[in-house]
Amino acid sequence: MKSMRYGFISNLTTGVHPLRSFQGFLRISSYEEQQMRALIVEDNPKMAAALKTGLCANGFVADAIHTGFEGEEAAAAQEYDVVILDLMLPDRDGVQVCRNLRRRSIRTPILMLTALSSTDDKVAGLDAGADDYLAKPFEFEELLARVRALLRRGTASEGRTVKCDDLELDLYTRVAKRAEESFELSNKEFALLEYLMRNPNRVLSRTQIGEKVWDMNFAPESNVIDVYISSLRKKVDRQSVRPLIHTVKNAGYRFGVVD
Repeated sequence: MKSMRYGFISNLTTGVHPLRSFQGFLRISSYEEQQMRALIVEDNPKMAAALKTGLCANGFVADAIHTGFEGEEAAAAQEYDVVILDLMLPDRDGVQVCRNLRRRSIRTPILMLTALSSTDDKVAGLDAGADDYLAKPFEFEELLARVRALLRRGTASEGRTVKCDDLELDLYTRVAKRAEESFELSNKEFALLEYLMRNPNRVLSRTQIGEKVWDMNFAPESNVIDVYISSLRKKVDRQSVRPLIHTVKNAGYRFGVVD
């Protein structure tokens, strides 16, 4: 067993039912209720089983595979929303699997797991196409949070960009482009614009935006959202006769073209 700091792994060895470790994570939001599919590529059977148990307890449909070759073929043959990929596999390393998937135009978000925590190892994984990196040992709640963060960026079926009218957002470079003009975005500006663009023509309350973009128990009375909305408007709506970001009085904001 690779580590005993995984609380759910420890429970498997002591006879305690593993689902008890996940009771704090069973309040699933509507986002996770869409039955997201996860592929786990991990050569340690107990680790893979524990990860699968935890993800299933949190509303995912999960498959576990123990070799790099089988994992690569499964990720290429089926549509998953996220791949959890161990670096140290018996037949080929996770970096090679990741690189091969990207060469095959598989754009599923990949979270790489490894006991190797040097900067060079992390850079190698990310350069191969991984979207995030988690060093072992880790707590399950951190893995779950990272998976949810990857899912908020988009699903496996989408491409590199999100578009609305003549506005295009590149999910890789985090640059917005409208009418041939490009805009550099801060991390929060990018997250906010992505969320708005994924919910076109919907009235989104400040609470909804705060919980999705700031990922915390957001205080609706805070004006931080208004500040970032104002900043985005100056970038994406400044030169256009068709504003996309609209204030809905006493309700929130709506994104899209108003006829």
